[in-house]
Amino acid sequence: MKTSLGAKTLATPAPAWAVGTYGPNGKANAATIAWGGICCSKPPCLAISLRSATHTHGCIMAAKAFTVNIPAQSQASLVDYFGIVSGRDADKFAKTGLTAVKSDLVNAPYIAEFPLVFECALLQVVEIGLHTQFIGEIKDAKADPAMLGPDGLVDMAKVGAVIYNPQAREYYGLGELLGTAFSMGKVHA
Repeated sequence: MKTSLGAKTLATPAPAWAVGTYGPNGKANAATIAWGGICCSKPPCLAISLRSATHTHGCIMAAKAFTVNIPAQSQASLVDYFGIVSGRDADKFAKTGLTAVKSDLVNAPYIAEFPLVFECALLQVVEIGLHTQFIGEIKDAKADPAMLGPDGLVDMAKVGAVIYNPQAREYYGLGELLGTAFSMGKVHA
């Protein structure tokens, strides 16, 4: 028998992503989000959720664009910093020494040093309650060439993505490969 924990946001792991935007003064900003994921394959889309009180919420509403920057495990402290300091109060790129690169496709910066980046045009805004969900159409995915496998696809072991446990407020590294999708389950067919 399972123990009831009540209605809680305990679905883990969650992503530890840095969302890139431009502020009203054109200053590059990055904010950490944990509520997000792929939400459509055609067109390719990501969904992220933010509270309306955040600086990044207003930036996305104004620019109609954002980037999702996936850090390597060695960059976990940077992602944590992006989540504890507001872009209203600090120039996060100046403070961390990271490089904001202007996207050629959307009105948002991406983080040059992060291994995987998605450039998104705002497609839809959904008011849910405490959070607003922003659905962004992926206009391009960019990867550090060192993160690609021999097949030309992103090798998640090389990226070493960071994941977040919202229940305990802890970061973890991506675990080991367990098997190949649409293949390993055939043993049960």
